[in-house]
Amino acid sequence: MQTSKDVEVASFSDFRYKQFFEIAKSKVLSARIQAAKSVCHEQMKLYWWLGKHIAQTQEKNGWGKSVVDSLSKDLKKTVGGKFGFSVQNLWYMRQFYQEYKDYPNLQQLVGEIPWGQNLVIFSKIKDIAAREYYLNAVKQMGWTRNTLTIQIKAQVYERHILAQKQHNFEQALPEHLAEQADRAMKDIYMLDMLGLTKPVLENQLEAGMVNKIKDVMLEMGYGFTFVGQQYRLVSASGTESFIDLLFFNRRLKCLFAMELKSGRFKPEYAGKMNYYLNLLDDLVKEEWENPSIGLVLCAERDHIDVEYTLRGINKPIGVAEFRLTKDLPDELTEKLPNAQKIRSEILRELGEIDSLM
Repeated sequence: MQTSKDVEVASFSDFRYKQFFEIAKSKVLSARIQAAKSVCHEQMKLYWWLGKHIAQTQEKNGWGKSVVDSLSKDLKKTVGGKFGFSVQNLWYMRQFYQEYKDYPNLQQLVGEIPWGQNLVIFSKIKDIAAREYYLNAVKQMGWTRNTLTIQIKAQVYERHILAQKQHNFEQALPEHLAEQADRAMKDIYMLDMLGLTKPVLENQLEAGMVNKIKDVMLEMGYGFTFVGQQYRLVSASGTESFIDLLFFNRRLKCLFAMELKSGRFKPEYAGKMNYYLNLLDDLVKEEWENPSIGLVLCAERDHIDVEYTLRGINKPIGVAEFRLTKDLPDELTEKLPNAQKIRSEILRELGEIDSLM
């Protein structure tokens, strides 16, 4: 005979309870995230206030570094905090304010990311446009401090924004979508996380990318989700085709096909991608989605060959290179500050601090 307790236990294994549990779990996690964001925002407001008033009080009263030493000692004694109010951190707060006080467009952004990531950006990046890029990236993609440091070392800003990308998006897409597609594409993709060395076969490259798909998605940027490897397409005539890697971009609201080529770019690669994109748009794309975009990723390319190849193709296609090591080409390296310039910047900052002592 079934007891009331048995009925109760059975009900807890019911599918409806599982649904309820998932909703409850999602609500709790969402509340925790919002609480963490709120705490982060309040902490940045406090650090900004402290940095601003340290700088203004020193200037007004002609005080040197002793005020920071005293403030650190008294705050730790009164309100606690093992690291938050150390002498070094108070100097960072002062620098934090000084670095952004003349850039109101960035002040909201710095308040939306954690202190550790803010420290990395204003200490390692001096260019204002690059700072804005990394601040947005941390906000949108939730980069940890370590991930941010790795991305800066990999010069992701230079490859993503400064590089001269090759595609036909302006001709093949509406203006607003073409701009978004350009921002979603990089000129060079760093695949050193695969642990491969040249020469490499295309199937090895593809397998490595799938095995390290989380790292690959991080390199590709915000909004990409992985759909499949060797994605099968069948034309009306029954011909089978397979796309190396297929993604969906949430921001662009479109399918994103990637073909991997271990050698130099050939014009026929674009023709094949054009064929794939026609099939995707006719057979796979949903009505609400934007036109599918293709990316041919190759080890080498001649920019003139790529330019002539993409002329007249009506489907949006980009051509980029991949690197299996951290070495960057000269045209990107030249856009980075040299060692002497970095040294001068450091000496300038130290001189400003010395003047307060």
